[in-house]
Amino acid sequence: MIRISPAVFLVLTLWLIALPVGAEPLQPGGSATVIRVVDGDTVILDAAIEGSREVRLVGIQAPKLPLGRKNFKPWPLADDAKATLEKLILGKRVTLKFGGRRIDRHGRLLAHLYTDDGGWAQGVLLQGGMARVYSFPDNRALIAEMLALETPARQARRGIWGHKFYLVRAAARVDYLDGTFQLVEGTVADAQTVRTKTYLNFGADWRSDFTISIDKKALRSFTALGIDPLDLKGRTLRVRGWIKKSNGPLIEVSHPEQIEIIGE
Repeated sequence: MIRISPAVFLVLTLWLIALPVGAEPLQPGGSATVIRVVDGDTVILDAAIEGSREVRLVGIQAPKLPLGRKNFKPWPLADDAKATLEKLILGKRVTLKFGGRRIDRHGRLLAHLYTDDGGWAQGVLLQGGMARVYSFPDNRALIAEMLALETPARQARRGIWGHKFYLVRAAARVDYLDGTFQLVEGTVADAQTVRTKTYLNFGADWRSDFTISIDKKALRSFTALGIDPLDLKGRTLRVRGWIKKSNGPLIEVSHPEQIEIIGE
């Protein structure tokens, strides 16, 4: 089982230096027994905590199963991720800990799960390559630790990282991936603020090339860390998020931890 010490973690980017462990301490959320594993990042408890028995393991995204959705094809290794989580915590008592927003719009608890022997469910899945880091602006605790566990799994091509479905994409080759969650790498060709948004362009033509956008609200979280995204011109980045079409392919960045500076 993986035990993450608040005193020991890998700093992956300049921004994570500004977010030391303990900046957003986890809050206890009670304990219960896992009676069902829905998929690789969702479980059902035997007793309600804060009005819900369903828990979404916050901070990660495991391969998705259809779960009743019509015409939805399971993502590669979705059954493997579910089986891994079942082996880890099914039938076991877990303690919930919160690091931000506690309940999502579907009524699911958003928590980190720990077994009685101190094992961290999110950490095990990430280390084994059965999930990706998937964070939100209102749930940013332990992102540094999670990225630290994802990175060697990705580099070793463990689990999902050995499948082409989850490959890190080059910025020049994401134009056909609209509506999908991706990790994208490239060098920022230009950086500009236009009205209320800052844009990081990864090609010569912003009308067709891959772009990152950061709106005024999101920019505040960068400013709070002393970061000016305009300074990233010429830097090689890895960004994660959902691809959408806006001129060319675009990822909207809502918080700094979506972006890693490569080569630091």
